[in-house]
Amino acid sequence: MGLFVGSFLNVCIDRLPKGQSIVNPPSHCPACQHKLSVLDLVPIFSYLWLRRRCRYCRAIIPLRLPVVEGFTGLLFGFLYWKFGFGLEYGMSLFYACLMIVVFMIDLENQLVLDVITYPAMIIAIAFSFFSGLGVVKSLIGGAIGLAAIGLPFIIAFFIYRHRSIGDGMGMGDVKLGALIGLMTGYPIVIVALLLGIISGGLIAGLLLAFKIKGRHDAIPFGPFLASSALITLLWGQNIYQWYFNLTY
Repeated sequence: MGLFVGSFLNVCIDRLPKGQSIVNPPSHCPACQHKLSVLDLVPIFSYLWLRRRCRYCRAIIPLRLPVVEGFTGLLFGFLYWKFGFGLEYGMSLFYACLMIVVFMIDLENQLVLDVITYPAMIIAIAFSFFSGLGVVKSLIGGAIGLAAIGLPFIIAFFIYRHRSIGDGMGMGDVKLGALIGLMTGYPIVIVALLLGIISGGLIAGLLLAFKIKGRHDAIPFGPFLASSALITLLWGQNIYQWYFNLTY
């Protein structure tokens, strides 16, 4: 099931940044526009069988497709092992798929889309009523996530009034911070934010140190926030308790 859901996530990753429907038209080769058959759409196996090329025009199929399919499949199996069937499993699957899409779209396009974050915020609040989180902790977490990621944005606006507020970090990251807060709730949202900021800073520093990226090159922040959110949803309480015991 995870493999086929991963195939659908690839459709979302390809089409949502372009403002296209994820339902119509049916799956097709982006190079030659030929409609794909069932045999072309078997997750991972079609990629291997076709030797990573389109059956019709021989265009190279991006490696991202089987990677997303395989990772989603593994994640479905892991989450079932961790939670078993039930409400918590269903919520964890939704959040996992959500973060995969956010991760890949921002990595490839430097975009965090409102069409994803706004509906997900509503769903996260609805989930909080049925989970052990509670709506109050969810809303407090959302406010903290919004403030923590939005603060640098506000400072930049007052310091560099002549520049667009959209320069540098995007507003999409701010909304993503709020979404992650709603998902994880207070106080665990602190773990997600710290993991995202620390990992983002470390990776950015390495990319600059090895001259893979220049000082003026964009480094998307969304993948770090998405990864930290997923880690926090799985082990955030343990990380928070470990840190609390370490410091107090």
